[in-house]
Amino acid sequence: MMELTAGAASAAEILTIGQDDADSLQAHFHAGIAADEIEQVFHLKRAQPTLQAFTALFHGGFDGVLIRLLVLRELASDTASAGFSRSDINQKLAYLIPESLETVLGRLRSHGLLAWDASAAVYRITPMARNVLSALDTMLSMGQADDEAEMGFLLSQVAGAQAVGGVTVEQLKHLLGRLVDLTEEFRDAIASGSEFRLRTSQAKWHMACDWVEKGSEILRAITSDERADSATHKAAQAIGRAQSALLNMQGMFSRALNQIERQRVHLGQSGLSTTDVKRWLLAHDDLSSLAAGAIDRPVVPLFGTPAEMIDVAETELLAERSLVAGPAGLPEGQDAPLTVNDAPAIQVELDDWLARLSDFANLGNFPSFSEEGPKSVPIQDSLLPASFAVASYRASMLPLLGDAAEASLQGATAQLARLPVTFTPTDEMVQLDDPHVAAISIATLSLDLESGPLDE
Repeated sequence: MMELTAGAASAAEILTIGQDDADSLQAHFHAGIAADEIEQVFHLKRAQPTLQAFTALFHGGFDGVLIRLLVLRELASDTASAGFSRSDINQKLAYLIPESLETVLGRLRSHGLLAWDASAAVYRITPMARNVLSALDTMLSMGQADDEAEMGFLLSQVAGAQAVGGVTVEQLKHLLGRLVDLTEEFRDAIASGSEFRLRTSQAKWHMACDWVEKGSEILRAITSDERADSATHKAAQAIGRAQSALLNMQGMFSRALNQIERQRVHLGQSGLSTTDVKRWLLAHDDLSSLAAGAIDRPVVPLFGTPAEMIDVAETELLAERSLVAGPAGLPEGQDAPLTVNDAPAIQVELDDWLARLSDFANLGNFPSFSEEGPKSVPIQDSLLPASFAVASYRASMLPLLGDAAEASLQGATAQLARLPVTFTPTDEMVQLDDPHVAAISIATLSLDLESGPLDE
């Protein structure tokens, strides 16, 4: 009898709250517009039991939300029996004080997340509670995964709905919106010209492409499903176009990074660049700590007394008088010193490097020139032997090979760009037996026979 009374009171409370919500909801709309005429309001009201279940869990402070989820997850994780007596609940959740546990159980019962079976005197997890926990577990597991693109949860929802034949247009639009947001984010990173932002966005782009490959099969299944309506087909086609635009951004990333590579400033003959310095500075959490020990003694203040001030004034006055009373006329002419304008060391190194690559471009210097033989050489054969600074400088010039914009200019770098040699880098490394360079990226210089003979 007590259970029925409590249930009736809860139902009356929910009905009263629903009427108050309806009255307050209409207050948000202009006069003459009924809230029930809005399509989204209709869909949300139809899902009122589910939304009330979420309200029961997430209403209030964060600590209260944690306790409710803790109790519900602990009970739902025990699949040994379908019901739980109060003694079983007290034993399972013995680490909670009885007052808090009683409050949480009452709230879960009043909102239909826990059901009380009076005949068996046990609590049971309702199907609504299991659906809510399943949705939360999916979101929490996707949030803990290494998904910087934040597409895993959206794609899992679409895949799960498609598997059971219930994918909706709203789910597809959420995925489409995320793809559009990522495309705009990557375009902003490319337009910024920041190397660090570009590389961070490129890594995020690679992860997004992995999700795109997984989602392509789902989209093909949706577009080939005869049961899907026209709105679902249009949303799937829009997602396919957004995925194509996202995949086509690889060339934009490459061009932007190559432009930054050409404009990179190197610090003398050290082989270091401003990017290396910035990366080293970013690795320090506290830049002010770098100044520790830089000043070996405190600053000593200097004070001027009237005696020193008089001495300085007298010196300045006498120096001005000597200049006025000095001999007039122009000084005697002198021959200008002879200087020899030697070419800078960096220019000499560039000329030597250009001559060496020109020898590679000559057919007679490649390893094999038969129809079957390879016409390429490992990159270490062209960079070494040399010191680390010289090898780094030579390597920094390799991206200029085949650059059409640089080849249209004049100078030594333009001659380098016009060489019929193709530079092919990879992401792997190879160990070297060299006193200055321990390892180097695996890359090759190959002869581009289609470009014709070397431009003299």
